[in-house]
Amino acid sequence: MITLKSTQATLAEGQAPLKVAFVRQKDLLPQGKALDHRLQGLLTRALAEAGPKEGEGLLLYTEEGPVFLFGLSEDLRATGGRLAQALLKLAFPEVLVEPLEDAYALAEGLLLGAYRFDRLKTKREEKALTLLLPGVPEALLERARKVAEGVYFARDLVNEPPNVLTPEALAERALELRALGVEVEVLDEKAIAELGMGAFLAVAQGSENPPRFIRLRYAQEGARARLDLVGKGLTFDSGGYSLKPTEGMATMKGDMAGAAAVLGAFKAAALLGLPVELRGYIAACENLISGRAYRVGDVLKTLSGKTVEVMNTDAEGRLTLADALAYAEREGAERIVELSTLTGAAMVALGEEVAALFATEEAWGEKVLKAAREVGEKVWPMPLEKAYREKLKSSVADLKNVGDRYGGAIVAALFLAEFVRVPLVHLDIAGPAFARKAHALGPEGGTGFGVRTLLRLAEGL
Repeated sequence: MITLKSTQATLAEGQAPLKVAFVRQKDLLPQGKALDHRLQGLLTRALAEAGPKEGEGLLLYTEEGPVFLFGLSEDLRATGGRLAQALLKLAFPEVLVEPLEDAYALAEGLLLGAYRFDRLKTKREEKALTLLLPGVPEALLERARKVAEGVYFARDLVNEPPNVLTPEALAERALELRALGVEVEVLDEKAIAELGMGAFLAVAQGSENPPRFIRLRYAQEGARARLDLVGKGLTFDSGGYSLKPTEGMATMKGDMAGAAAVLGAFKAAALLGLPVELRGYIAACENLISGRAYRVGDVLKTLSGKTVEVMNTDAEGRLTLADALAYAEREGAERIVELSTLTGAAMVALGEEVAALFATEEAWGEKVLKAAREVGEKVWPMPLEKAYREKLKSSVADLKNVGDRYGGAIVAALFLAEFVRVPLVHLDIAGPAFARKAHALGPEGGTGFGVRTLLRLAEGL
């Protein structure tokens, strides 16, 4: 557990079991230089002999106690994350950390980097770490804590095993947000069928665990703007009859990372008291194989009235999202951001760290892109090439759910765009939603990608 506290003590004058002085290109920062002066140049001499690289530390024992020299990188959130991870290994109970100009980025990075998901382990290391940040306003630290709570919530959901986080369990976790003033309604399979969500139900029908449609609303009195969010909620995806190989299923407990990001954003927005109205929609289900499972060749009727020929049962997310998007528009959405771990094609194009952004309206896409860049989440705009709409033509229905092997991420985005008329941004987060190895802002597993982008976007409306 990590706790951030504001203090007025400087690095040189303050008291703590350990002090952290930052290093930029083998040079100390102002407070580090003041501490170095007290130590008669000890830190400078150590830097000359073995200065730490970016994201790495050097522990020195001095007459006034231990000092940890830590190499700054350009990305201050990454610096904070790496520092938190290093300090947790050192096991000092309290640390005085030199302040940086962008104190918020450092604070957010410290909290995100310290995240762990170990509640299922029989042996856990409980380490309490308090970090003292000189001159940093308590309000800034409180904001960082609340944002981190939203990201943690999303990460926890993605990291839960699929036998624990069923669609019903995901709905129960959403209901927890009522305690923060968020309105949450959960629809069962009967209500989903009565609405006419034929595509969503088709994906869900192969599983013994029933689907749930989750509807959320958060609104402060006098909210200045409305933002509608849709998240893909596949709590496990086997691929259905278009079965994935074993290695392809290894991370499919995270196929609900879009839904997790939406829920994390709602939690943080409520904690922060953002003066906006948020609406959220999640079609939660599993894509499994059984005698009831939907098949290649089936034709499904969506909530919008459009029909879809199934050509690949592993292109299931777009089917559930088609109904969720149509429902959001029916509920009066003026603009929508949808997040989903939708295509491997997005990862082929952009790798594992960058999300693909598709926008039906350029101005709306630019706002989302700007928000992502401001919070340090990597997003890249992709073309919504209308010529590829031909790939979705079906001889027996209005649409097919897949095209050919080329431009798969674009074709998936075009499919989604068929079900809404209001401005839509589709974020394909298949790459950055789940980390296959530990990184600066956290361990292997769910990253909570998208939570911070949604919060910044909502604040800017």
